[in-house]
Amino acid sequence: VWMVNVHASGGRRMLEASAEALASYQQAPHLIAVTVLTSLTEDELREVGLSVSPAEQVQTLARLARECGLAGVVSSAQEVAAIKDTCGDGFLCVTPGIRPASSDKGDQRRVMTPAQALQVGSDYLVIGRPITQAADPLQALDAILQEMGVTP
Repeated sequence: VWMVNVHASGGRRMLEASAEALASYQQAPHLIAVTVLTSLTEDELREVGLSVSPAEQVQTLARLARECGLAGVVSSAQEVAAIKDTCGDGFLCVTPGIRPASSDKGDQRRVMTPAQALQVGSDYLVIGRPITQAADPLQALDAILQEMGVTP
């Protein structure tokens, strides 16, 4: 296991306990925290009692995760530049909601293409359904790598 995630909404006590639990490992996995799901909009956040934009909530949770000693967060690629500004370039940004230019967004709302996500500083891309639901997953992956300018 090289990366583990918890939910930042669990709060400081849980985040600190998670970091503490991994601190004794000689080769501890990167501990990251999920911020705001890439499928959520501002209206949907309001429905669950949050009166801030997704970007504001992501920033709040990213700062908390950094303060608690986590290695990074999971967020939309749209928030990566602001996270890096706030938390530093070494703070990891794992970004789901990555959709190739030719792909359907599905239930995702805050998306970027793989190339755009890398350009804004995403450290790890999560590209699920465009690959797993493709008729030929390997061909879909090859097309994504070509779109990114990476030779397989």
